[in-house]
Amino acid sequence: MFRHRLLAISRRSYGTVIPSPSVRTSSVLQNALEATAPRNTWTKSEIQEIYNTGLMDLTFAAATIHRRFHDPSKIQLCTLHNIKTGGCSEDCSYCSQSSRHKTGLKATPLVSVETVLSAAKVAKENGSTRFCLGAAWRDMRGRKSGLRNIKAMVEGVRGMGMEVCVTLGMIDAQQAKELKDAGLTAYNHNVDTSREFYPSVITTRSYDERLATIQNVRDAGINVCSGGILGLGETKEDHIGLLYTLSTMPSHPESVPINALVPIKGTPLQDNKPLPFTDILRTVATARCVMPTSIVRLAAGRITLKEEEQALCFMAGANAVFTGERMLTTDCSGWDEDRAMLERWGLGPMKSFAREEYVEKEVEVPEVKAKETLVEAV
Repeated sequence: MFRHRLLAISRRSYGTVIPSPSVRTSSVLQNALEATAPRNTWTKSEIQEIYNTGLMDLTFAAATIHRRFHDPSKIQLCTLHNIKTGGCSEDCSYCSQSSRHKTGLKATPLVSVETVLSAAKVAKENGSTRFCLGAAWRDMRGRKSGLRNIKAMVEGVRGMGMEVCVTLGMIDAQQAKELKDAGLTAYNHNVDTSREFYPSVITTRSYDERLATIQNVRDAGINVCSGGILGLGETKEDHIGLLYTLSTMPSHPESVPINALVPIKGTPLQDNKPLPFTDILRTVATARCVMPTSIVRLAAGRITLKEEEQALCFMAGANAVFTGERMLTTDCSGWDEDRAMLERWGLGPMKSFAREEYVEKEVEVPEVKAKETLVEAV
């Protein structure tokens, strides 16, 4: 049984002894701390209660849960490779690859299998263990030759001993099965934000269409990678709504990318201001509390975070990053830079396929009692 208490710090006179009452966690957060397995019966009010916990208490609780279900010294290194740029018919307000926005991005056809395998080899040599392929398509209808080439890419990357993830827009059940048979590890399909705010961001694809693709992926036996974007103009209630959608899926996503908007000139959101870091940290920590076994990935926008801010996110439960040369059309921290950062904080790379089966560890949080605080003269 866990008993998690944090101490309140009161202003006091030098050299005095004063009572210092314990600060108890809420019953909802306490239940999360004591959980031995994930649950998908969260209510919005429960997630809101966790999200609104004092940030220091929330971060500490998330770190405790993280250590229960994960090795806190390991970070998954992922590299994202753009296999088909621009020309997408969707109207996603944040995306430079939409044909509806004047971003100056030139559309390109699907790259060759050889190009992808060469890039994957470089990524592996630099320590990445998951290689992700992104194509700017609304869906895969009528793309038989494209799907055939992508399956060859998947097979080739898996042959290198790497995990492989793709994001290709909407796919049906048969396409998902073919990707599974090719050896696909995970399929990324973000829900982006809360159901309520979603229509303010995208009108060409419904929220339920996104959920249908995720269900096709899950039914095929492929790991689901699904998360969202912060900084779209949403409220904190939408952060809670996003986490509600993800944490009440039939099974939690294997990985949850948390993106911070990178405003791109020519898109409707080009003038959006960055969110306070505390909003990002609070979302990461809450995600860890309500989805304890999922990998939580710092994705787009990580390059805007200071090193100390990234480290605090790692402590609060983030355990994956995108690293390499680019993230589709935005900048990304490089391998050498990330390797040096992780070493400074005592962190190392997660091995390929390390999270296919997690080993639950019984980690007891000692009960902390402090009725008095002694401050002695030095």
